[in-house]
Amino acid sequence: MNGKWDSEAKGAWTAISRAPYLKALALFPKSDCWHGGGLFTGKRSYWLNDGYGHTVLRDTSEIQRDLNFSPDGYYGGECLGIYYPRLLRDGWKFAEPVSDAKRKNLSIFEKPVHRGWILRKIAHAQTGAPVGKGCYWDEHELLHPATGQQIKYPDWEWAEVDGKRLIWAENGKLFAGRIGKEGLVDKAELFDFNEMTFESIEAPY
Repeated sequence: MNGKWDSEAKGAWTAISRAPYLKALALFPKSDCWHGGGLFTGKRSYWLNDGYGHTVLRDTSEIQRDLNFSPDGYYGGECLGIYYPRLLRDGWKFAEPVSDAKRKNLSIFEKPVHRGWILRKIAHAQTGAPVGKGCYWDEHELLHPATGQQIKYPDWEWAEVDGKRLIWAENGKLFAGRIGKEGLVDKAELFDFNEMTFESIEAPY
């Protein structure tokens, strides 16, 4: 969104680009911020989260719209309508929703790791989020149901299972570690992104 409602992109849009560039291969003006975005359903196919209102300003033959895909479940017209179906697509299991009187809504997703351990992703959707967090943010923990062990990682902003190891983002860095009998071992820093800055480079297409 850039809020230029009189422009040809109507101020808000969904676009498909070729990483790492932002220039659109396909561009779908929307004119508001409800629904929008989408998911890749294959190497050359995508689902457009239309809801209503998209038009086609620019299209491409490099990737085709998947008109047969339907996401598993409906999670509203904002970000969760894309994020939760993406987690389910990527092998996460929806464990339970939680709500309390302070308008803190949580959804818990789980994925088995190794040696009986489970990675839990606690997805928050709330007003008045902690400093540095948006209205949608995640926290993570490791759980071993057989032993009752629970290890919280409050600084992990993102985490995923990669074979028998975990990879996660923490304080601007990417890490990996193995899962042993007692939990996370052999932690290694893969890359530090803190010194990186945006550089405007014209797309070659």
